[in-house]
Amino acid sequence: MSLRYFHIFFILLSATLCAGVAWWNVENSGTSEMTYGFAAIAALLPIYGIRFMKRSKSLV
Repeated sequence: MSLRYFHIFFILLSATLCAGVAWWNVENSGTSEMTYGFAAIAALLPIYGIRFMKRSKSLV
């Protein structure tokens, strides 16, 4: 597994974990700032992953 694919895998894993924490926070009546923060990170990480894939194609 190349470093590029590991990076993509780690981004997807992080986005999934952030979405899970946001959902857990909603279910347990947590603070809304924490919920919104993790939800925003979960939404932005795949965008970062797509941009990383496009930019790293020229490196391979």
